Parts: sequence; C-alpha cells; structure tokens
Amino acid sequence: MGLLSGAAGVPGSGEAGCLAGIRSVPVQPDERVERVHLLRERGHTPKQIARALGIRSAEAERLVRASAILAQAEAPEPAVAGCWISPAWSAGLTIGDHPGWPLHEDPAAGTDGLAAVLVARRHRHGKVSVCGYLADLYCLGVKNALGPEIMDDLGLRGFVRDFFAGYDGDPLEAPIELAREVVLGSVEYARSLGFDPHPDFAAAEGHLGSWAGPGTITFGKDGKPLYISGPYDDPRPVIRTLERTVGRGNFEFLAVAG
Repeated sequence: MGLLSGAAGVPGSGEAGCLAGIRSVPVQPDERVERVHLLRERGHTPKQIARALGIRSAEAERLVRASAILAQAEAPEPAVAGCWISPAWSAGLTIGDHPGWPLHEDPAAGTDGLAAVLVARRHRHGKVSVCGYLADLYCLGVKNALGPEIMDDLGLRGFVRDFFAGYDGDPLEAPIELAREVVLGSVEYARSLGFDPHPDFAAAEGHLGSWAGPGTITFGKDGKPLYISGPYDDPRPVIRTLERTVGRGNFEFLAVAG
C-alpha cells in the first residue's frame, strides 16, 4: 500500500466490479464533470475514468482537475482527521523558523530526498477521506499520489502503518500547513526545473487545501537540484531538461545501482 512499494494507483479488487456496471460511451460535455466527480468518489483513477467515459487520458485528467476545483468551491473544507509525514523529511532542506514542525534528525530513518505525506479529512457517515503523496524534494516534485480513498477510523490506522512501511521509523504527526508546503512547494520547485507532477496528483491535490505560496522551505539538496536516478530509470531525459532549465554545473546527478 505504501507509495514507496510502487503499489499506488493499483486498482483494488472491488473496482473492477464497479467499472463493469458503467457503459464505456462518451457523454455530453455538460454532464462529464458531474460523472467524473461521481467516479472519483467511488475511488476510480483518471485512467479508469477515461475508459468509462470513452475519452483520452489527458481529457480525463483535465476533467478530474475541474471536478476537484468545482467540489472544493461548492463545499466547505472538511476537517482534518489526521496528517502525517515521513521521518527525516527535512534532510538537506532549509526550512525556516517553524518551531511547531516535527523534525527527525536521523537521516537513516528516511529515503534520501523523498518525503511521503498522508492527509485524512472527515467524510460523510463517520468515514474519512485519505490522500497520499510521494514527493522528491530535491528535484522531481510529486512522483506518485493516491486517493481519495474512503475508509473508517480503524481502517485508517492500518492504512497509515502500511503507507509508511518503506521507512525506518514511525511517521511524524504534522500540521496541515507543513503538508501543504512540502507537497505543493515541491511541485512549484519541480515545475521551475521543467517537471510536472504525476498525473494522479490532479485528483489528490484538493485534499491539501489552498496554499498561497511561496513558503519558507528551500528545496533541492542544500539549495541545489539533485537528481537521484534509480537502477531502472533512464536519466537522459531528466538530465537534458535540467541542462536546459538550470544549465550544466548547476545541478547534481547521482545514479543508484540495483
């Protein structure tokens, strides 16, 4: 279930049955945002929505964003039921003067440059709505996102445990203001370097609430972009983008062997 495990966005066993009852035919433009909102409430991903409505993935992602904006404008912001961040999230960052922000000084407790954030908000009928984010704070911004997932409080406790299972150490309880700045600030930083967030971020972005920005966190490793390439990544497109946006010599590159 944790984003580090690569399980984010994988359809659950119950989703296929729900999708089977939806006809994959195009609908009229004035109906689509409402249809998308209904499908998102059922937990469907933008890719599944595209199949259900008979449209392209890019159009589904645009409609998901429109649905999220419309829902946020029409309804008051639900109360935060819980907010957590991975240990050692601040390693290599300058965060400014925030005495209430939780810090974990052991770098071994986290994954270098990657921070996981989980936000739960109150939902109808005693449930909670949960969104999760995996952000590369040194370069690429949001690499993965999931939700909204609807569950009860008991399910939330297990979800939190599984979500942060890739880290050594317990997640830190965090104020929603920190979650906003870490996630939305990393997206803004990555876009300045030429990188967009993962497509699934569109559906989960609204869960963070509004953020005026810019914040006080200085992203990048010690203020400089650092691209860490995994053993199965192709680093060439990323390096070309960084050379174009910040120039050679103005970023660091690290290849991690398998």
